[in-house]
Amino acid sequence: MKNRILLLSLLIAGMCFQSIGQPAKQLVQVIVTPDNADWTYDKGERAEFQIMVLKNNVPLQDVEVSYRINPEKMDNWDEGKLTLKKGVASVKAKRFNDPGFLRCHASVDVDGKTYTSYATAGFSPNEIEPTTTLPADFEQFWKQAKDELAKVPVNPVLTLMPERCTSSVDVYHVSIDNINGKIYGILSKPKAEGKYPAILYVPGAGIRPYNGDMWKAEKGIITFEIGIHGIPVNLDQNVYDNLRSGALNGYQQANLDDKDNYYYKRVYLGCVRAVDFIESLDSFNEKDIAVTGGSQGGALSIITAALDDRINYLAAYYPALSDLTGYLHNRAGGWPHMFRDTFTNTPEKIETSKYYDVVNFARFVKVPGWYSWGYNDNVCPPTSMYAVYNVIKAKKELHIYQETQHWIFPEQREKRDNWLFEQLLK
Repeated sequence: MKNRILLLSLLIAGMCFQSIGQPAKQLVQVIVTPDNADWTYDKGERAEFQIMVLKNNVPLQDVEVSYRINPEKMDNWDEGKLTLKKGVASVKAKRFNDPGFLRCHASVDVDGKTYTSYATAGFSPNEIEPTTTLPADFEQFWKQAKDELAKVPVNPVLTLMPERCTSSVDVYHVSIDNINGKIYGILSKPKAEGKYPAILYVPGAGIRPYNGDMWKAEKGIITFEIGIHGIPVNLDQNVYDNLRSGALNGYQQANLDDKDNYYYKRVYLGCVRAVDFIESLDSFNEKDIAVTGGSQGGALSIITAALDDRINYLAAYYPALSDLTGYLHNRAGGWPHMFRDTFTNTPEKIETSKYYDVVNFARFVKVPGWYSWGYNDNVCPPTSMYAVYNVIKAKKELHIYQETQHWIFPEQREKRDNWLFEQLLK
């Protein structure tokens, strides 16, 4: 009974997690819609945006709306005010001549409160090319780094977490040795004797604890969810809060001027080390590993698949760290937007970024991939993500949910999970 209650609680928590970041409905809704149903145009076309304001699902009449139009993350092309007649108004943007994305923002004041929204039109996105370039020694750099890692024993330490175990799944807190420290994670694996496929979960940005994925373990898949910061992932929340505001604040740019000591070097290698750990498990079937994650985790999914040929499948939501140098070419670059401010644009930092940019790993992906994001993503610009997707030569499928920002619909997660099941449980 205790295990059933625990499982129910975790399932409910997982359902809630699906909607994290997804905005709650407000009393007043500002609706911005491009005039093409799929929000997509050919370069050189003009997009027209329709703006509506609803209260209690009824269009408001004769209210003034402010608007501005700009390529994502860049300066405004146009701005002004419109009065909604019969509850709707429209504004036509200038011609967009290059592959990319154009965003229309709208805001309205109702009863002393401001409500905003936006929509994003894509123009020939499949023609977007990256701005970053591939260093001549890129492959050699990462081969040498993996050779260094291989000299470090994995040294796994598994600590059973009885409070999270169920009648059919064992859950462990795991530590493994990485270069310059450790990697920690949560392992969930079926109790029944047998050989099982595995999923490596790589994390989005931030500093937090992790719970693992017992649900897929119940279905017969080993799951290993890792943190990247070399600290246990089962501590009290205040520990992570203190690190977020203290020692790990701004970790994304730590040592960016030195490619051999940039923060993400041990992170990327830590993902390879996590694969080493999965491969060492007696219950692993020795042939099927998928990697998945969103944002920073979407980036790490692609990177891990490129670095480690033991990965068989990857599924990535809105990958960060993509085409970072976009801002140096007058267009949006990927999160963490390190080159949007001129004080970071030193030659050393720009050069280091090329060794860590997802674009350059995507060139070497050889496994089937499932990818998904939205045109409205306000953290990882779709321009940067298409720069990655368009260089991938492996079998791939892209699922666009145009209106999503930096969140996903439950249906989107369900599609990802079903794709993983099809690959791993066939």
